[in-house]
Amino acid sequence: MIRLVIVDDHPIVRGGLRDTFAAVEDIVVVGEAGDGAEGIDRVMARTADVVLMDLRMPGMDGVSATAALRELVPDVRVLILTTFDSERDVLPAIEAGAIGYLLKDALPDELMRAVRAAARGESVLAPSVTQHLMGQVRGPSAGSLTGREKEVLQLVANGSSNREAATALFIGEASIKTHLQHIYDKLGVRDRASAVAEGYRRRLLT
Repeated sequence: MIRLVIVDDHPIVRGGLRDTFAAVEDIVVVGEAGDGAEGIDRVMARTADVVLMDLRMPGMDGVSATAALRELVPDVRVLILTTFDSERDVLPAIEAGAIGYLLKDALPDELMRAVRAAARGESVLAPSVTQHLMGQVRGPSAGSLTGREKEVLQLVANGSSNREAATALFIGEASIKTHLQHIYDKLGVRDRASAVAEGYRRRLLT
């Protein structure tokens, strides 16, 4: 029997996950927590095998809790379950010791297979997460931006707002935000100013 602890700051999410595993014969939910610190307490008290860990929570976040669990109970497997899959979310979680990283749109069967695999000590990664890790291994490339992403970056460098860039390119503001997030991930930066600076450094901007 795989003993599972669910750590997520949203009670509805915890309830949905608990219901998902309720009819599974080889997995039992032995504890729930609303933040990382509480999650550590639950794991220590219930001798869990696998932890389903959210990333962004008030108090102690998922990365900090994962790192702490790795030190306190190395045999426990932490499986990140979150809505965020950007490189700046993925890499710290893996470096902290998470054995897997899934997104919350995963199907119930996928989730069950992932928990079983984690319990066996096998890594489980969402496809988008694998792409981020491969990109990190290969290293950032100045040529990795698409033509549209370079256009967006140039407009930002010229001082355009998201709305102005969207108007200039005849696309929606939501698309601009998506392009910017991809640019941040590819350039290894966190904000517009850093993206522009990195763009000039790599001679992507004129």
